[in-house]
Amino acid sequence: MRAKEQRPRVFPDWCDTGGKTGDGDALRHVLDEDGSIVWDISQDKRLPHYDHIEMSGFQVSVIVSYGVGDSGELKLNRHAVFPGLRTIPNDTRGSLSHNFGLEASAVIKVDGQPVESEYPRLIRIRGFLEITSITKQGLEIVRKLMPAVDEAAVIEKVTVRNCAAKILEVEVNVPAYLHVTDPAAGVAGSYELRANLANSDSEYVSNNACYNYRSMEPGESHTYYCLFSAAPLNRVLVVNAHAEERKRLDLVEQWFGALRLETPDRTLNAAFNYAKLRGSESIFLTRNGLMHGPGGGDYYAALWTNDQCEYINPFFPFLGYEAGIEQSINGYSLYMNHMGPLFSKPLVSSLIAEGTDYWNGAGDRGDAAMYAYGAARFCMANGDPQVAEKLWPGIVWSLEYCRRQKNEHGVIRSDSDELENRFPSGEANLFTSCLVYDALRSTAMLAKAMGKHTLTVEKYYLEEAAELRGAIERYFAADVEGYATYRYYEGNDILRSWICVPLVMGLFERKEGTLQALFSPRLWTENGLCTQAGDTTFWDRATLYALRGVFAAGEPDLALQHLTAITRQRLLGEHVPYFVEAYPEGNQRQLSAESGLFARVFTEGLFGIRPTGFRSFTCNPQLPSSWQEAALRDVRAFGTAFDLEVSRTGTGKRLRVYVQGELVCDQQAGLRDEFRVEL
Repeated sequence: MRAKEQRPRVFPDWCDTGGKTGDGDALRHVLDEDGSIVWDISQDKRLPHYDHIEMSGFQVSVIVSYGVGDSGELKLNRHAVFPGLRTIPNDTRGSLSHNFGLEASAVIKVDGQPVESEYPRLIRIRGFLEITSITKQGLEIVRKLMPAVDEAAVIEKVTVRNCAAKILEVEVNVPAYLHVTDPAAGVAGSYELRANLANSDSEYVSNNACYNYRSMEPGESHTYYCLFSAAPLNRVLVVNAHAEERKRLDLVEQWFGALRLETPDRTLNAAFNYAKLRGSESIFLTRNGLMHGPGGGDYYAALWTNDQCEYINPFFPFLGYEAGIEQSINGYSLYMNHMGPLFSKPLVSSLIAEGTDYWNGAGDRGDAAMYAYGAARFCMANGDPQVAEKLWPGIVWSLEYCRRQKNEHGVIRSDSDELENRFPSGEANLFTSCLVYDALRSTAMLAKAMGKHTLTVEKYYLEEAAELRGAIERYFAADVEGYATYRYYEGNDILRSWICVPLVMGLFERKEGTLQALFSPRLWTENGLCTQAGDTTFWDRATLYALRGVFAAGEPDLALQHLTAITRQRLLGEHVPYFVEAYPEGNQRQLSAESGLFARVFTEGLFGIRPTGFRSFTCNPQLPSSWQEAALRDVRAFGTAFDLEVSRTGTGKRLRVYVQGELVCDQQAGLRDEFRVEL
């Protein structure tokens, strides 16, 4: 009788980030000239050390846990997830996953003896993970891991080189690795998980189990590919390994090349590139079209109103990534199928199982607010009136649902917030009401752009926004722990990280007290904001919202100080190279939508871009006093492509803003006055 399938652990026992950030300026990694992130293990005395990185393609995601053990040996595990191969129960976590460990790895022999250990000397990251190791037998082994772009396979390109002063007899063997899953555990029955070899000069996967590189001369090298793949039973998966590698590298160059950030800080520029990569790669092909997924070993072939609708989708038009825009439209459209005509039920929190089912286990998290906030901004930045017409009913429904959730104080009720009752949020929380306020303003602008301003529509949403703004101030404004800021919900008397949200939405009435509270020892830590004062739990999403809000509030020097510190740690510290979900929950999983939030710190915070129409936006750049200039190159939003440049005059007292090379604003530095740009 076949044993019941168990979901494999995402992280092996030895790979725990521990919430570590590093020791001050002693960062573990450096930036190479080509933007690669490099860990020079040969110069590192702080061992052992372990880390993990997630990389994704349209049909696979892999979390590679790697590091250097107590004896300097390589530690390596490949946790592969195949979102299109569904398991039972077909729910949020119902993607086939498997750990390809040592038993699935190629066995390299030198002079007839297996290489028992590899000793890493250099690790490089730039859209792939490359590990360069040496062996006691004089062989150098370079492993380059990446996901296939279009196939359900993880690619490991291995180059072996003779570093000895003599001829070495080298051969490579792969066990006939085949794991067949329990047919009762799969939606489509059994799945086959395989490890195969392919020569570097072979177009397709080979069934050969051994490559014999007899008599390798000193300095001679050979390359082979190992593929870790999955497919339904008896279906042969044909993978062109070399072509998939080329497609992966081309995509990385595309993401790095579009929407380029230019600032005096090379670390910020690089982190922005990596955020574009991580935010864009985590899109999966499902039976209901393309779907962006957070990842992390659990969250694939599914959508959330916060991660996708609110966090990442409004960013994709700026990057101009076609798959990102397509999945955004698809995701917003799929949610419209769950908007009932009587407004009696909240919008579901998550569409799961490739969009064929839903999850609403946390009740109403303010999901309609998240949808309206993100969809209205997306429609204008995307610059396509036809897409806006398609999504308009969903935005209108969401705002009407929210209107019906007003309590007697005029703020918006919800059962919880996006932290899903991990921390208390009361009957009505600050985040949900602030999202609705911003969504009302954006929807009024969208209505005007669509020609729906028969006074009633535009005026209605603006009046609703003004009314809600007053209610937010009356209901949430409070002195909390001695700071003139906001309570997160009625009865809340402990500082919370989400007091930053009003700043993001342009509510500056309690700016000073809020800034003092955010960067007080009660909230700000070496890992950014803790969720609640006195607690060690942190969620990067709150820190990224806060940094965007501090820029928007006209405090660029304060924002830059803390942005630089946390970015250096995330990009070059102990757990690299992306902003993460949380800790201790999830072992600092590199959920992809957080990277979208990081990018928006710049597009909406530093450069102050807010969509106001299909071909227009307001702009309020906040240039730190230590910078003379900054730019966003090749912005793809609003139906065109343009550069946005900000520079100081000779005296430094005025800022000049250029769009497409034309001067659009010349104003005193430090103002919070927005100006409108028509494209």
